[in-house]
Amino acid sequence: MSERADVADVIVVGAGLAGLVATYELVRAGRKVLVLDQENEANLGGQAFWSLGGLFLVDSEEQRRMKIKDSYELALQDWLGSAAFDHEREDHWPRKWAQAYVEFAAGPKRSYLNGLGLRFMPNVGWAERGDGLASGHGNSVPRFHLTWGTGPEVVRVFLEPVKRAEQEGLVTFRHRHQVDELVVENGAAVGVRGTVLEDSAAPRGVKSSRDKVSSFELRAQAVVVTSGGIGGNPELVRRNWPERLGPAPARMICGVPAHVDGRMLEITERAGGNIVNRDRMWHYTEGIKNWDPIWPDHAIRIIPGPSPLWLDATGQRLPPPYFPGFDTLGTLKHIQRTGHAHTWFLLTQTIIEKEFALSGSEQNPDFTGKDLKLTLNRVKKGPTGPVAAFMEHGEDFVVRRTLRDLVDGMNSLGSTPELDYAQVEREVLARDREVDLAYSKDMQLMAVRNARAYFPDRLARVAKPHRLLDPAHGPLIAVRLNLLTRKTLGGLETDLDARVIRPDGEVFEGLYAAGEVAGFGGGGVHGYNALEGTFLGGCIFSGRAAGRALARSLA
Repeated sequence: MSERADVADVIVVGAGLAGLVATYELVRAGRKVLVLDQENEANLGGQAFWSLGGLFLVDSEEQRRMKIKDSYELALQDWLGSAAFDHEREDHWPRKWAQAYVEFAAGPKRSYLNGLGLRFMPNVGWAERGDGLASGHGNSVPRFHLTWGTGPEVVRVFLEPVKRAEQEGLVTFRHRHQVDELVVENGAAVGVRGTVLEDSAAPRGVKSSRDKVSSFELRAQAVVVTSGGIGGNPELVRRNWPERLGPAPARMICGVPAHVDGRMLEITERAGGNIVNRDRMWHYTEGIKNWDPIWPDHAIRIIPGPSPLWLDATGQRLPPPYFPGFDTLGTLKHIQRTGHAHTWFLLTQTIIEKEFALSGSEQNPDFTGKDLKLTLNRVKKGPTGPVAAFMEHGEDFVVRRTLRDLVDGMNSLGSTPELDYAQVEREVLARDREVDLAYSKDMQLMAVRNARAYFPDRLARVAKPHRLLDPAHGPLIAVRLNLLTRKTLGGLETDLDARVIRPDGEVFEGLYAAGEVAGFGGGGVHGYNALEGTFLGGCIFSGRAAGRALARSLA
């Protein structure tokens, strides 16, 4: 049985954040939109729902209250230093998108989101602190604005008006509709064909079946692809793995649900769209196995403060600038060169209580639930509830009173190579001897003291430096860290109106792309590196561009 219809002005493929933003902008202009997604209604909002909800803003009210001096010029310097664009053809549109996005972040972005009802925490976080050079990778100042309500709130402010438009007849959702082909006539995209999958009652994020019920063909004036990246497809991640980061790891744990499969990239390329920078990607080094998983090989990322001692699989300390929270891909590259995919954090109870946060809306019930009383508990003694649960149940955590027992516990987890106690002890003692010095050559301790000069970090994010072997700060804690898949930085090449570009540089009529499938704009707005807080914002900015451009151009 085949379903055929002309039901809307625009078809949006993917009901994640970028798709919802594009739909929101279209219905504001009175356009009729059909939204297709291969998952059920429980998954509206896609990956954004699971996120911590951090957004990159420049010279914001929150920054000014914290006496942070930021500017468009400084942010653009940081962006370009991180992106390191180096290809004339493939980076043509990404460069333009980068400038436009930083202008948006320094201009109307906050008021646009504030007008939708989105609010931010007063303390601005300092993520991805960089490689140590003013002109290089990283944020020169704190720019990570945490949404009050985390990822679900970012989704809500767009989903609610879209659902109201559904009641008014402007939006139609068709869930469990898997697009298999773009319909192209006379060189223009005019619709989609695909498979209707069997109904699924699976909760959000749980892997669903791909059993076919029927087929469909749907047509419209234009198609917007907002289907996300490849992070849930380990085979595709390895196929596109960049040589510059070393050999593709044999094992990575998944930071996104299984439906983030990258299918629409190949489907759009087959129809005539151009993919650029496909070897640019963003994966984390601080992944831990979720003790209560939702999707296959479910990973959680630790968002650490700067204090844990970071050892490679052999017990050697990672060199500068590969400190916790500084240079994600630089650290990943270094780890890959060791020949082992896992590393270790060594820290104390004092450090874990103040510095450990876990990425994800479900791991931060206080922020996600907008519970002020529960949020204020973070300044009290003891780790947050989710962190304490991982300490008790997580397979990657070891808690012991002495260093000897700690190393024995680390070795009991079965990772290879086995750690040599004497080597670990040398690294810990060398670091501890520097702590009480008025002046120190230890660059990590310098970084910790720099972080504590920022009042919000000193208050609630960065522990006062102390000796790891001081029993007053114990017990000792070791955390085995795994590589964690996350984001696709390359993708479908698009112009500033989010129109897909063909390999010859010409516009693919009727076809638009936004969000991660478009490298968050242009096919790679981040270049080789990201500044954090830029993924949700990239979905918003590119989805907004697609929706507004279509609203202007449709007949």
